[in-house]
Order: sequence, then structure tokens, then C-alpha cells
Amino acid sequence: MLTSLFITGTNTNVGKTIATRALLQTLNDNTSSAIGYKPIIKTKFQKTSVQDELNKFTSTIIQSSPITLTANEIKPVIIQNSQEKESVIDFNEINKKITILRQKANYIIIEGCGGWRHLLDQQMFYSDWVIQQKIPVILVVGIQPGCINHAVLTAHAIIQDGIRLIGWIANRINPGLTCYAQIIDRLQRHIPAPKLGEIPYLLRPEERNLSEYIDKKLLKNMMKNC
Repeated sequence: MLTSLFITGTNTNVGKTIATRALLQTLNDNTSSAIGYKPIIKTKFQKTSVQDELNKFTSTIIQSSPITLTANEIKPVIIQNSQEKESVIDFNEINKKITILRQKANYIIIEGCGGWRHLLDQQMFYSDWVIQQKIPVILVVGIQPGCINHAVLTAHAIIQDGIRLIGWIANRINPGLTCYAQIIDRLQRHIPAPKLGEIPYLLRPEERNLSEYIDKKLLKNMMKNC
């Protein structure tokens, strides 16, 4: 049975943090516990805005689990695109943090940044680390025009990299999209993994209970059979 999941997306701003919250709320029940961790935040914002984003993320994740965590325990590495010199990412330190977090819960949900082939520096993709650690993946699809192409390409890239694609979650980011149901149907036909959930367009989703939008039985069965 797996104990870790990596959350990637079809692109930036597709709802990975919201999906992470939904998964945490689903897995935290009478029979299991889960905590969330985002090892790396890559941003173009200035220092004050970065801190605001960091506070928003950590509060969302901490509030999504009943397990007591300090901000320092899930503090990510922050990379600013505006920096002339590339940040050095200490993956050994990240791996140590994950090892410690695994001792606190049955599951750890690790949120990525950007998409599967997100470049962390001039040479390394985020997916390189996931492949090295052999962490199964859940794909978050932001439902919008063009997402079918992005989703299918991403799903096949994950599988071709030798990583188990546990499933995918649809996140409705465009409430006015008229062909929403058609897109969902086509995604279900062409993504070679089950749909684990469907999150509707919501105001302030970071303050809501999102577990009702995840297929809990299917999620746990997929994780148990890994």
C-alpha cells in the first residue's frame, strides 16, 4: 500500500492546492490520517507578495488536516523567477522532511508546482525528482478550452516515465464554460486512469469541506492496490 502521492497539474493555476485540500479532507477519517506538503514554490512575485502566498498555502494545508503541524515543518523552498542567480534546491533536505512527515500520518500528499515537466532550473524538471523517488501521481485537470490536449499528453508522459498514475481530478475553473460535460466525457475516455473526483466552481474553496467531491472508496482502493 502506498503512503505518498504527488499532485501535478495540466498547467499552473489549475487548482492543485484545492485538490490537495480535498484529498486531505477525504483521507483524514476514522481509519486513516494524511498531511500535505509543498516542497517548492516557484513565483515571480516580490518578497512581500511571496510571503502572502506562502501564508495562504500553509494555512490552507494546515487547516485541511487535524494533525498538528508547524509552518516550519512544511516550509517550502521558495524560488523567485526574478532572481538573477538560480536558487539551489537541496533535495536531500526535502527527502528528510518527507521522511519525518511520514511518521506523523498514514499518507503524505505532496503538491508540485506548475505541470509535470516544470523546469526547476536550466537542467532539472520537477518530474525528475518524482521519478527518482518513485512516487505515484494524481493529475489535476483545470477544465477549460484546450485542457483535453494538455491532460492526455501529461497523463501519457507520466506513464511513459514509469510512474503510476493513480487517477485524475477535474477542477472547474471556468464557471461559464458551456461544453463542460462534453469535456469531462472525453477526458474519461482518453485519460488511462480513473476520475477520482470532480470539484465544481466554488467561491473560497480553501474554506470549504471538499471531501464530498472525491470518490473516497475508489481513491482508497487505488492506493491500497499500489
